[in-house]
Amino acid sequence: MPSVPLLPDSGRRVFVALGDSFTEGVGDRDERLPNGVRGWADRVAEKLAKAQPGWKYANLAIRSKRLRHIIDEQLEPTLRMRPTLVTLYAGGNDILDLKTDMAALMADYEQLVAKLAGTGAVLVLFTGFDVKVSALLEPLKKRNTYYNQRVREIAEKHGAVLVDYWCLDAFHDRRMWDSDRLHMSKAGHKYLAGQVLDQLGVPHKIKPKDWEPQPRLGLREWERRQRRWVHDWVLPLFGRKLRGVTLGDALTPRWPEPVKVPRKGGLKKLAAEKYDGGSAP
Repeated sequence: MPSVPLLPDSGRRVFVALGDSFTEGVGDRDERLPNGVRGWADRVAEKLAKAQPGWKYANLAIRSKRLRHIIDEQLEPTLRMRPTLVTLYAGGNDILDLKTDMAALMADYEQLVAKLAGTGAVLVLFTGFDVKVSALLEPLKKRNTYYNQRVREIAEKHGAVLVDYWCLDAFHDRRMWDSDRLHMSKAGHKYLAGQVLDQLGVPHKIKPKDWEPQPRLGLREWERRQRRWVHDWVLPLFGRKLRGVTLGDALTPRWPEPVKVPRKGGLKKLAAEKYDGGSAP
């Protein structure tokens, strides 16, 4: 917990979340909410509102976005909102593109961070986690390590709060991950929300899952899960890459303008009111 309060105890309270699927909430399904997901950022907004009524919240993150898209599509709207708290995770999708120049990527990332830090808002940045998806992706580990090193340096240089996702041992449990093995599960999003709130010094009652030890998989069960993963996730991913499309192409931001977060009922209550009790798009 920080030794001094980081967030304003009076005046404007506007939280804006930028990024890709990590911040949009993919893996934490909830059809009652926009884009059919909830995620750690929604959970943080709700806890902020409980601790300090009056917080407004916008989430501009959309799955599959590269850093250039986040700069082009999310930076200016964020600046117009005059935020007091900003979270940014960006670059993970770029790392997966083998043609990405990592030095150039991180130079662009730092320029984005500098502009966000220049607003005077409390800025939260994240390192990336070493997801054990497949041996095929192990060559990306060096790129991930470089990304994390630069994020740590940039966070220190610009006075940002750092959530060092890379070091969160709880995520070595496969139950913290969704079936695609790339996005957090509901339990993962909930745990990460608690980590962000801890860094900000915001009280909460989020507790890690008290699971039994993971059972060891037999060879037959491991092979069955591998086949299902390849069929359900890997082949469709390569198909989209060949067609030049992404899962985020037809989506809009979940909360494009700051909404006042209800202290009771949270964002589900707000979505139900906005969409007349129906399923949010």
